[in-house]
Amino acid sequence: MRCVTYAGETVITTDDVASSLVELTAAVAKEGQAEAVSIPIVTEDKKVGQAELVIGVGNDVLSAPVEWTGEEPDFAAWSEDLRNHRLFPRSSLRAVEPISSDDDEPMDWDFDQPTQA
Repeated sequence: MRCVTYAGETVITTDDVASSLVELTAAVAKEGQAEAVSIPIVTEDKKVGQAELVIGVGNDVLSAPVEWTGEEPDFAAWSEDLRNHRLFPRSSLRAVEPISSDDDEPMDWDFDQPTQA
């Protein structure tokens, strides 16, 4: 579990939500924008709640570990929602040459000739 500090307030959420929130906050700030998001939190009486934040330029988010006893809530769907945000960083796709073997025969396609059915 992680303690997320924002605008002088502290909330508790899961590791995956905190990590996704920090990454998204940095990505939104990099674009020079700000966005409103909601995250699931655990209240002092260990009930599930929701916090709404404005992330991006000028909005600092700090995530730190917190001691936790008991079962952790499942906030995976919320974390996935943050990762699906349009500005969330994506890994780049790379073109890779296929590995050829000596058994590969070159294909001789003649696109000007009609195919027979």
